[in-house]
Amino acid sequence: MDNNKIFETKIPPIRNGTVIDHIANGQSLNVLKILGVNENNIDSVISIGMHVPSSKINGWKDVIKVEDRELDHATVGKIALIAPDATISIIRDYYTAEKFKVKLDDRILGLAKCSNPNCITNRGEPVTPEFIVEERNPPKLRCVYCDRILTQISDNLL
Repeated sequence: MDNNKIFETKIPPIRNGTVIDHIANGQSLNVLKILGVNENNIDSVISIGMHVPSSKINGWKDVIKVEDRELDHATVGKIALIAPDATISIIRDYYTAEKFKVKLDDRILGLAKCSNPNCITNRGEPVTPEFIVEERNPPKLRCVYCDRILTQISDNLL
């Protein structure tokens, strides 16, 4: 047996679920946080490819495959804030049933909190955080209440 032989490992296909592709390199762990995945609640197979070669995103990307789960609109919206170039593929019986690119709306409502501790949205008032998208890639948001620019979005997701 040749101990110097190199074996290529690939992520296997999923029967049913969601593939999140073209995630910016290094952002897959933030996407997992958005999905609510942690060591205590993994109910199905989750495959993560980090630092995967890509011809589209500066040479490298991350990929996540989640078995037996389709994403709701709010979750896709949060992913767009972290990975604005991501594509979502819904897999059914090993085939792509739907495929779409995430879309960052012009206004973001209730998906992130303002980083300003004195903002009305952080003072216990019944006000939903709202942002205007100033830049799309990388995303930069401006709070409609206090004008604070939010750039560290992954740290401020709701």
